[in-house]
Amino acid sequence: MSFTYLNNREGNHPDDYSRGLTYRKLLEEVCRFANVLKDHGVRKGDRVSIYMPMILELPIAMLACARIGAVHSIVFAGFSSDSLAERMFDCRAKVLITADGAWRGEKALYLKSLCDVALEKVEELGHTVEKCIVVSHLKRVTPCAEDHVEQDIPWTEDRDFWWHEEMEDKEPACYPEWMEAEDPLFMLYTSGSTGKPKGVLHTTAGYLLYAATTFKIVFDYKPGDIYWCTADIGWITGHSYVVYGPLANGATSVMFEGTPFFPDNDRFWAVIDKYKVTQFYTAPTAIRALMKFGEEPVLKHNLNGLKVLGSVGEPINPEAWLWFYRYIGKEKCSIVDTFWQTETGGHVITPIPGATPMKPGSASFPFFGVKPTLLDESGIEIKGEGEGYLVFSQPWPGMMRTLYNNHERFESTYFSKFPGFYCTGDGARRDADGYLWITGRVDDMLNVSGHLMSTAEVESVLTEHHRVAEAAVVSRPHPVKGECLYCFITPNENETFDPKLISELKKLVRERIGPFAMPDVVQHAPGLPKTRSGKIMRRVLRKVAVNDRNVGDTSTLADESIVEQLFQNRPVEAK
Repeated sequence: MSFTYLNNREGNHPDDYSRGLTYRKLLEEVCRFANVLKDHGVRKGDRVSIYMPMILELPIAMLACARIGAVHSIVFAGFSSDSLAERMFDCRAKVLITADGAWRGEKALYLKSLCDVALEKVEELGHTVEKCIVVSHLKRVTPCAEDHVEQDIPWTEDRDFWWHEEMEDKEPACYPEWMEAEDPLFMLYTSGSTGKPKGVLHTTAGYLLYAATTFKIVFDYKPGDIYWCTADIGWITGHSYVVYGPLANGATSVMFEGTPFFPDNDRFWAVIDKYKVTQFYTAPTAIRALMKFGEEPVLKHNLNGLKVLGSVGEPINPEAWLWFYRYIGKEKCSIVDTFWQTETGGHVITPIPGATPMKPGSASFPFFGVKPTLLDESGIEIKGEGEGYLVFSQPWPGMMRTLYNNHERFESTYFSKFPGFYCTGDGARRDADGYLWITGRVDDMLNVSGHLMSTAEVESVLTEHHRVAEAAVVSRPHPVKGECLYCFITPNENETFDPKLISELKKLVRERIGPFAMPDVVQHAPGLPKTRSGKIMRRVLRKVAVNDRNVGDTSTLADESIVEQLFQNRPVEAK
């Protein structure tokens, strides 16, 4: 039986080429590229860096590495050349795989130029990446800007090689390297906002078993279903739930290169309709961004095939959950609000569709074999209802094994705060029914006049207001309370930000959480500083709150101009 791996590749532009890939064809392509890597001297245990857009060559490159026992290290193609260089140097990459460029919406990204800068920086740090293999992508897709002028692709002979030329004469068969269960499969760097990036290392058998099992059960995948995860493969969600989990289950899936807003704000719904998607997995930030355009773009399309909706990346606020449920799922779909991390390899707290009664905004219960515990600041277990640090008391197959070349940091980061427990760095609340509610990063907790609350809790209340599209909350030092709330508000389209809205929001928080939670400052935010994966860069907001323009590296932001707009918009009471 021939399954389709990527039911179709959906490009940045709707007119871009679509390419179906069967499992047999995928195997042949993987073997060919595995032979390319071998011809360039890549062997078992070597590290291969990958810096690519969402094109079919990306999973092919990953699987080729796995086939010959090389360790792939993917760097999201929205990261800066400095970030790429730092990661290539840390893992001592032998080869870099990239593309000449890509389109993201109406913006052309020249990836090879960034790679050349990064390769020079790695040299300066004292390591040489020997080869760079480049996919010719720009010429096969639709230019998305009328005044676009093509740039030359920089080239270094004897180091740079075109993918298509390398693949021409390669055999479509490559005997796999036999691996031990605990041999490394890949490494993926987590954010370095608090210091040097951490190279999270996952191993072969446990990771794959866990990705496969969680995919099958959490999405209730059945033969004939069409699954789509909107995540970029450059993040762990893309590794586990675009590539490894679906493939290990023989799934038919969609791989998407574009954005939710190009060429129109109905792109997600158009893709679901086009491919008759049955399981749809996306991020709360995308849901909230699309909510502000209302239901009209959704109603243009037939979404009746959907069975399971998934949320990933951050806690989903109840208003976004309900919109997702009502307008995308038509009140017929299970929603799986999945909590997990790069370090966990797969879902650790999640509802099971059709089995777990849903509560909007709750990740609910642990996956099989996962043992969550809530601890207070002193490490004392909180039983029954309560809120504290979310930790795990026993290992599970998909968990990280170490930080690459830095096991000491692995132990200190994850196991030193509460000896005997894996510390997630997140807080959680357990309700009377035993459901777990992720309250956000522990460093996103607010202590106002001795009252502990999470930013997610306040943000959830603020976004309930019918005029608000998005909200972000940070703490700001206060001479009396210790900390106070500083709120950034993005109104819905065609809504104005005015004193009436500020007053209503303060009243709403006071009523829903309590007088102690009432925000001191509510600022208009035409947009929030988000990375290209959609995560809010909260450290920038903290700097805006205290008017400190030393915001650090903002090169990973989707729109760096937002930062200056936020500083200009600081209200009088914040001065």
